[in-house]
Amino acid sequence: MSRVSGPWPPVSVEPPAVHPKAPAPGTELGVHFDECFGCGEDLDAGLRLRSVVGEGHTVLSKFTVTPAHQGAPGLAHGGLLACAFDEALGSAVGNLLRRPAVTGKLETDFRRPVPVGSTLHIETRLDGTAGRKIYVSADGHLDAPDGPVAVTARALFVAVGFEHFTTHGDSAALQKLAAAREKQQKAQGDQEWEINP
Repeated sequence: MSRVSGPWPPVSVEPPAVHPKAPAPGTELGVHFDECFGCGEDLDAGLRLRSVVGEGHTVLSKFTVTPAHQGAPGLAHGGLLACAFDEALGSAVGNLLRRPAVTGKLETDFRRPVPVGSTLHIETRLDGTAGRKIYVSADGHLDAPDGPVAVTARALFVAVGFEHFTTHGDSAALQKLAAAREKQQKAQGDQEWEINP
């Protein structure tokens, strides 16, 4: 049992139990839904964030800031950067724990500007779990995995049943996701894949 702190009072957590069928370190993670603003390919102004499983309880993600992502002239919009971290943090939860979860709380600290044209390298860590609560954190480095830290984030995700998405989501989008997931499962030979949609 250890403790984490962040945008909540310090809490006792169990070490994260990475799922036995989680992707191995070095595995490139695919798009979980083509129309996802964070990782999907079908949205022109999307982040197209790409991730690779790191060592231990980490996932390494990156995205390049385009003119469509700016807030102030020539700089990434702060809300968009928070979105990128939400995607990176959720990717770690979904892929390493292999259970559906949703963002409960997200705290983002902006330490330096992120210019258009730069690439943000995000290193996400699973910090621990407490029942349905999953604690994760990340650092965003400018233009290299060891570049200066521009943004940090901490989040609380909450594990949910798949009915959360069938009750509150769009049925047509869920059918597209199910078809894509079935195709992915067949290609991977894995019929038990559950991920944060």
